[in-house]
Amino acid sequence: MTIARSTDRSLNWPIILFMVAIHFGALFALLPANFSWGAVGVAFLLYFITGCLGITLGWHRLIAHRSFRVPKWLEYFFLLCGSLSCQSGAIEWIGLHRHHHAFSDQEEDHHNSGRGFWWSHMGWLLHDVPAKSEISRFTRDINTDPVYILVDRYFLVLQVALGALLYALGGWSFVIWGIFVRLVVVYHFTWFVNSATHKFGYRSYESGDRSTNCWWVALFTFGEGWHNNHHTYQYSARHGLQWWEIDVTWMIIRSLQAVGLADKVKLAKP
Repeated sequence: MTIARSTDRSLNWPIILFMVAIHFGALFALLPANFSWGAVGVAFLLYFITGCLGITLGWHRLIAHRSFRVPKWLEYFFLLCGSLSCQSGAIEWIGLHRHHHAFSDQEEDHHNSGRGFWWSHMGWLLHDVPAKSEISRFTRDINTDPVYILVDRYFLVLQVALGALLYALGGWSFVIWGIFVRLVVVYHFTWFVNSATHKFGYRSYESGDRSTNCWWVALFTFGEGWHNNHHTYQYSARHGLQWWEIDVTWMIIRSLQAVGLADKVKLAKP
């Protein structure tokens, strides 16, 4: 199969315009009239729900890698939390993530860090990458599940519904901080896992790619920054393998296990 190079890929204008709109909307947080501690608190709470419970714990460690198991109703809850991050639908996100691991930092990798920091951070997202044609092959375990299909199809509707709820609770300040600012922060810290943790930090293992362990990415992504560990032991529910590698998501998984809501937890065996 021939893989098109980045210079051959056409721009994805709907995504570009959407990203411009989200980032532009976040700038309204700079207006004093739109600031309140309540709005900031809402943004932090939703950042935890969408970034940690949704993307990191749910979409990534639970669904994409099946590093542990929870009851189906709880899996669907984490699926919904991740959908509120507005990072496309879960089926596409998980398919592309599994594709990345299959071809990490190779020519086929859609955010190959060898093409530069900008490309791996978000440049790839603004183009029509060939990897999207293989999503169905990498998601056979979820792409026929009616709940996944429904959430995948209507994730934008969920975001609009959340915005309406925030407006009813606190007006435009809640919308600006809870939707626009929160999405920008979740986006860029998620993307730092693709870019910064393939460039900065240290390597504990030879993983066959450029992945690194980057403490500051781990700090803001609830443990995802221990990326070299993850690429070496992709099946592991725990990413921080040394005592100083704090992994908040692993702590939550252990808590779920302690109360009987998680089992079949897979761990790295260095």
